[in-house]
Amino acid sequence: MKRASILLLSHLTRQNPKTLTPLLSRNYLSSNITTNNLKSCTKTNGLINKPHQFQANPSRNSGTLVGTTPQISSRQKKIKEKSQLEEAFESAATIEGMLEAFKDMEACFDERELGLALLKVGLKLDQQGEDPEKALTFATRALRVLDIGDEKPSFLVAMTLQLMGSVSYSLKRFNDSLGYLNRAKRMLGRLEEEGATAVEDIRPVLHAVLLELSNVKTAMGRREEAIHNLKKCLEIKEMTMDKGSKELGVANRELAEAYVAVLNFNEALPFGLKALDIHKSGLGDYSVEVAYDRKLLGVIYSGLEEHDKALEQNVLSQKVLKSWGLRSELLHAEIDAANMQIALGKYDEAINTLKGVVQQTEKDGGTRALVFISMAKALCNLEKIVDAKRCLEIALGILDKKETASPVEVAEAYSEIAMLYENMNEFETAISLLKRTQSMLEKLPQEQHSEGSVSARIGWLLLLTGKVTQAIPYLESAAEMLKESYGPKTFWNWICLQQFGGCVFGIG
Repeated sequence: MKRASILLLSHLTRQNPKTLTPLLSRNYLSSNITTNNLKSCTKTNGLINKPHQFQANPSRNSGTLVGTTPQISSRQKKIKEKSQLEEAFESAATIEGMLEAFKDMEACFDERELGLALLKVGLKLDQQGEDPEKALTFATRALRVLDIGDEKPSFLVAMTLQLMGSVSYSLKRFNDSLGYLNRAKRMLGRLEEEGATAVEDIRPVLHAVLLELSNVKTAMGRREEAIHNLKKCLEIKEMTMDKGSKELGVANRELAEAYVAVLNFNEALPFGLKALDIHKSGLGDYSVEVAYDRKLLGVIYSGLEEHDKALEQNVLSQKVLKSWGLRSELLHAEIDAANMQIALGKYDEAINTLKGVVQQTEKDGGTRALVFISMAKALCNLEKIVDAKRCLEIALGILDKKETASPVEVAEAYSEIAMLYENMNEFETAISLLKRTQSMLEKLPQEQHSEGSVSARIGWLLLLTGKVTQAIPYLESAAEMLKESYGPKTFWNWICLQQFGGCVFGIG
């Protein structure tokens, strides 16, 4: 996942705190963010008010000589100096300029006056994503200043908590991030209920919080909860965006992708179709977004075993990708098409498709490995086992060099290769590959659901080969991980419990 959602601060006045208008997160309305937004930070109660224009008392000026320069008190000088420092901070166009101006402000302002400046620097640092530790330092100081500890909800505190959650996520401190984001969500809910802040100001911040919660819960393996937060994000976008906007279409597609990740193709389908409808209406049949929508629909229809529909969407997607010259995406779409042909029993057609693709791939490229895996799948179905094994050996040789750089993709490929060995009754080889896959996934908290599935498969294969005692810990572990990821009533959890019962029976 990329960096957490950013809130950029804009338009805040001391006289009317309800006019707060946060700049939207990158993931909310990126098309509406301009460089002017990034520069704006109006005068605030956290910084300093502009001094009122000096008004002389007529009764005391009656004898003043013409041309005499009025004396400026030390207090007025201090106010002017602060105002100039604040102007320099606001006009800074880069993070380096902001940090330099802020350093000057620290010498002149009390810490309690720097709350908003601290928040803005923290947001800018988080947006860049290069130094999350420094961003956390500014966010922590901002929270210490702005969170005065009373019972009233504060919009600025909610934004600061969102920043804390975002930075903690970047630092992989998921439990900390969850705590900050949940508190921000509760505070925004209270602000909306009490009418203390305008709804149009609350929604973008709430969207950023919910999107971050989805990212964090995905990283923790809590996929179903993550999808719930993502649905809430979509609801906010539906209330605030034009029905035909590109961003709304992308939001629908992202939700469909989240459902696909948990293999819930029935729930994914309506959101995928809605994304396609929005993008076709607004961008035309030959837009890149339409191609991506069709590619996803191909995956969804394959999951629903409606392979003819899947292939139809894939072919249409390929036409657009080809017209835009998107070579890498096109090669992957062709591999997907070959897999659909295999599902339809068109093995020779699939092999011919793959022969065309392999000639366009790099010798040691990951795409080439995927081609040979699909080739092996087709050859297995044609009972050409020797040729299939040779394809898998080539794929494994490529993937072995990419474990560190692309652990998730390699783990998925290993899992698929293991399944092919399993189909060839090469159970020991399959178990060995799955254990290798599991060792990779253990280091990736966001892949807990995949790790659970792999553990279940290892347990099942051990049970199948009569190694009942060895199977039990794998099945127990799988049941626990899948329950955390999908809830206690999932199909895989039921399978694990069934197999665990079989193990106990076998021991007895």
